[in-house]
Amino acid sequence: MRYLIFSDIHSNLEAFEELLKLKAVKEADKCLFLGDLVGYGANPDEIISLFQEMENIISIRGNHDKVIANLESSSLFNPVAAFSAEWSKLHITDSNEEFLKELKKGPELVDHFITICHGSTFDEDYYVFSMFEAVESFKFMETSIGFFGHTHFPVIYLMRNEKIDIVPLSEETKIKLDPNTRYLINPGSIGQPRDKNAKSSYIIFDSTKKEILFKRYDYNVKETQRKIREAGLPEILASRLEAGI
Repeated sequence: MRYLIFSDIHSNLEAFEELLKLKAVKEADKCLFLGDLVGYGANPDEIISLFQEMENIISIRGNHDKVIANLESSSLFNPVAAFSAEWSKLHITDSNEEFLKELKKGPELVDHFITICHGSTFDEDYYVFSMFEAVESFKFMETSIGFFGHTHFPVIYLMRNEKIDIVPLSEETKIKLDPNTRYLINPGSIGQPRDKNAKSSYIIFDSTKKEILFKRYDYNVKETQRKIREAGLPEILASRLEAGI
């Protein structure tokens, strides 16, 4: 089985459209989406509509999806995130808001051997930024492999014999999975990378070959920035895209 795993589109239409053009998407048996369709960018309604056209996809919600669907308040967001969330609420249709509301809460078990979550396996909004947080997430994961998003930072945490290690992901990294090791893997972000690389990123998991392949691609950053600025959204949401921060 060939899985394509991606996360955190954040209303970036140009980045998402480029993903859908990739041969890897067409060749995937299943796509796994780890949350945050919307927030930050200028095309929330278009993203939700386009996402619903995807086939063979299993998805869960992110924290921005919840807030923009009016399931939670934006009061706990930082001012920039809160502003973009409130703006997004005004720029999606009722039917697309309903779609966001119906997205599943993670973690979710896929095909009995994969766990997917947005933040962590014990709290969908919790950030896994370190080995300490990864250890906690491993405790609540019953499978040997899990995928998470939320941080926008591509990384693999490995646990073997109660010892944990971390492997940052660079372009075209390929890893053969060890049957005696557990894995927590973040594919990075489609719409707002934050590892100082402006390229969007995703992962291919071949469960037959037991291999993970990390991939990146370019999209029209300038067009995304133009739309954000024209929409009157905070400038940092545009400027950070070209720096990947």
